[in-house]
Amino acid sequence: MTAQPDADDAIFTDSVAEVAGPPFNPTEAAAAIVLGVLALLISGLFSILFSTLAEEHRLSAAGIGLSAMIEALVTTVVTGAAGIMLKPVRLRTIAAVAAAALTALDLATTAASGTGVLAIRGLAGAPEGILLWIAIGFISRTATPERWAALLFTGMGLSQLAVATGVSAFVLPRFGANGGFVVVAVSAALAIPLAPFLPTRLGAPGGEELSGAPPPRGWLALAGTLAMAAPLTAVTLYLVPLAQQAGLSVAVGRTAVSVSLACQMLGGVVATAIAGRVRYIAVFWVCAAAFAAAWTTYAFHAPAWLFIGLTGVAGLAAYVAAPFLLPMTVEADPSRRATMQSGTVQLLAAAFGPLLAALVVNDKNVHGVLVLGFALQAVGLAIATGLHRTAHAERRRA
Repeated sequence: MTAQPDADDAIFTDSVAEVAGPPFNPTEAAAAIVLGVLALLISGLFSILFSTLAEEHRLSAAGIGLSAMIEALVTTVVTGAAGIMLKPVRLRTIAAVAAAALTALDLATTAASGTGVLAIRGLAGAPEGILLWIAIGFISRTATPERWAALLFTGMGLSQLAVATGVSAFVLPRFGANGGFVVVAVSAALAIPLAPFLPTRLGAPGGEELSGAPPPRGWLALAGTLAMAAPLTAVTLYLVPLAQQAGLSVAVGRTAVSVSLACQMLGGVVATAIAGRVRYIAVFWVCAAAFAAAWTTYAFHAPAWLFIGLTGVAGLAAYVAAPFLLPMTVEADPSRRATMQSGTVQLLAAAFGPLLAALVVNDKNVHGVLVLGFALQAVGLAIATGLHRTAHAERRRA
């Protein structure tokens, strides 16, 4: 494989150029991104689907969180393990089989309750992880992975918002949770006719160069990814109580959440536009300033318009920064083994952040999550800056 010397210093004329083999054609690129969107679709529906199961007395209140955690955890583990252990060959067959299995498991959920739901959704995480592995594999091998990651995030956000809105308005009131899982099953089944349009393999013949564990610098980049991504989920989780402790209403907190989601879509568009043109380290520092402004505001009695406005800025910054975590791992590990694990670590961060937050908040004061956010961001920025400077110094010596 020909290593890319500096992923974010060069602008490639072929936006689907592959660093480990022949370039992807536009159809293959589109199929890989859509596959990732379909694999992650249910993650935006966990709340409404599992809550509806609880309303139908098919799942306990604790089961809502357990089901979501188990499915997300299995997806994360399978995606990461596949990146280390599997060769990216015969991808069309693998995608078709995984999509068929996921469709069957989604349909099987309609007949489950209690621990059966937990078991089936845990099993569903495995084919979801395989489908996501294929999408991440494509993104990791492109010349500008941040551009394609931004497209994946934007498509994921738009599809989840659209499907969640449609299911809530038209499906759940009439057909209940089973109708929602049928919709999810139909979405998973769309990946079956999509499979023939995927690349047959990724990377050099056999894909040997991109399988295996990352080197030490790659693991350090992944640690930086975890440190920068985890606090974003943690702080967002506590937006409503933060608004209340700032003397604002619950409605203001919920409005801030909605504005943040809308601005995230804009952030994905911005990230797509600047990919390959702006250094990742500059993006990280600018976005960190946006997070700092929002989190500092949350700690005081700010007016509603400022609380909501800066929450929107933070949401935009989150979706601008996330795709640029990939070129950081490419620079740290040109073999791109670490890049193959970046998506997995970002999924892990979505669970790791709230877990740490639970240790630093209580019913009377949730401001500890802000301290946690600043601390983790500082660690992540220090790692990213150190990696970038050492890589730059090594290039100068070479």
